[in-house]
Order: sequence, then C-alpha cells, then structure tokens
Amino acid sequence: MWLPFLGLLIGLILGFLTDIRVSEHYAPYLSIAVLAALDTLAGGSRAYLENQFDEKVFITGFFTNIFLAAGLAFLGVHLGVDLYLAAIFAFGVRLFKNIAVIRRLLLSKWK
Repeated sequence: MWLPFLGLLIGLILGFLTDIRVSEHYAPYLSIAVLAALDTLAGGSRAYLENQFDEKVFITGFFTNIFLAAGLAFLGVHLGVDLYLAAIFAFGVRLFKNIAVIRRLLLSKWK
C-alpha cells in the first residue's frame, strides 16, 4: 500500500524541483491523465482499507485508466468533439465516491 503514496510523493517532489513545462497542446491530456491517476490512487486506498488490495489490479488499473483517458481526449480532439469531458465526469465521480467511502471507513475504524 505504501508504493502508490511513494510514487505520488516522488512525483510531487520532482514536479516542484524541476522546471519542466508542458506544452499547451498536451495540457488537456496531462490533466486528464492526472485525474485518472488520482482516481486509481483513491480506488487503491479504498481497496486497502477494505482488505481487498491487489498490486496487479492496481498497477494494471493505473495504466489502463491513464491511457484510456488520454486516448479518449486524443480521439475527441481529432473528431472535434469534447470527449475529454466524459473522462473528467467519469473519473471525477469515481474519485469523489472513493473519497467518501474512504472517509466512512476511516471514521468507522476510528470509533
């Protein structure tokens, strides 16, 4: 369970300490990929708290979600349709649902 948080910490440190700029062309893809990654991290945390965490499921879900979201945004750009909004909606809803469940699980363990 510590692996996702370690990756997040390393990514944040590298992001703040380096001066890497993302082109405006790729910003929509990166933002959706980050949202998908956060959704996967929240889902992994939820699974861990429910004692159902599986590293293979987490890793495959992480990359699948990122590539699916970026691919959907890419396809939408080339079709002239804002398909990235579907990814934002889907991952956003799942992210908030997972956070709500995590909050309830932590509160029940705290009592």
